[in-house]
Amino acid sequence: MSASPSASASPLHLAVALDGAGWHPAAWREPGARPNALFTAAYWADLVAEAERGLLDFVTFEDGLSLQSSHPTASDERTDQVRGRLDAVLVAARIAPLTHHIGLVPTVVATHTEPFHISKAVATLDYVSSGRAGLRIRVSARPHEAAHFGRRTFPGISEGVGEGGAIPPELAAELLDEAADHVEVVRRLWDSWEDDAEIRDAATGRFVDRDKLHYIDFEGARFSVKGPSITPRPPQGQPVVAALAHGPTAYRLVGRCADVGFVTPHDTAGAEAAVEAVHAERTAAGRADDPVHVFGDLVVFLDDDGATAAARRERLDDLAGTAYTSDARIFTGTAVQLADLLEELSAAGLSGFRLRPAVAGHDLEGITRGLVPELQRRGLFRSAYEADTLRGLLGLARPANRYAATA
Repeated sequence: MSASPSASASPLHLAVALDGAGWHPAAWREPGARPNALFTAAYWADLVAEAERGLLDFVTFEDGLSLQSSHPTASDERTDQVRGRLDAVLVAARIAPLTHHIGLVPTVVATHTEPFHISKAVATLDYVSSGRAGLRIRVSARPHEAAHFGRRTFPGISEGVGEGGAIPPELAAELLDEAADHVEVVRRLWDSWEDDAEIRDAATGRFVDRDKLHYIDFEGARFSVKGPSITPRPPQGQPVVAALAHGPTAYRLVGRCADVGFVTPHDTAGAEAAVEAVHAERTAAGRADDPVHVFGDLVVFLDDDGATAAARRERLDDLAGTAYTSDARIFTGTAVQLADLLEELSAAGLSGFRLRPAVAGHDLEGITRGLVPELQRRGLFRSAYEADTLRGLLGLARPANRYAATA
């Protein structure tokens, strides 16, 4: 039975994670999946337009540095699943002018990507979207991805980091510390131009006030970055930074440097533990006064009745040749049942959810046209966009520039 509307309940934040034809490996074989369009701008524009129609806070775009694989740490030779990606940052930039309110959060692998390049790319995305950019940071310990760059090597591991797998604790800590440094460099570069550094006075010939551009002089184990950026401070000041976290070491990354953490609890107790861990790490990092959202990740199969959803999942599993598993909880059922679950999990302290459509062409509409109206009926979701920036949608203030002189 669905819960009754509650005037005292806090509205939820909702995002969707977009990945190819969907999160189930056989999603591309479903009717309406549009496999021939996967590498076109129109395909991604249509998905994001649907998400914006549903008033969602933001979409994330998955990305990686190797072909998708059924093996957690190595390439495979499969030809029956989607292989190949477009660059997430470039897709987000292409979609930005076609949308008006929804946040755009591409994934970036910090392990092999220079923070100077990422700061410039995401700042540019913030400009072309008029303040709706974010960045989802992730790491990789996969040896075959490192081989693409030739600058470092990793030992063979039994499971992959970032997908719910375990790697040696020392390596995990090293990569996540590096990611925290990566974010710190990116954030300093975003601040390296003060908000009023651009004068743009044609009469006097002064375009920029050089005294309001700052060297960041960052020195770390992996990065030595002088700055300043070549891109003025983004419209949001600091675009939103997000990270996926499955356990204590990754919770520390979220606590140290993220605005949004995606966690993968499978029940209410797990949600409570994840929220407590993230907030404890935030306090330990000296960020107790900084708001941090904790979103729960779920894979969703949504249909008008539970039996249809279950049958569809079973059919997809048959096509894939194996039962689908995920690091996140897998929900199979109706929009009303999903709303019940989200309401239950939100009581554990989660402020929002990032839903992964099992089949993008089917389950995204299940979210926007089924789940959203049900949450609105319960008073748990917005009926209109209330802000024009991603920080605004998430209730995050525009931060002061760390380098600007204060009285």
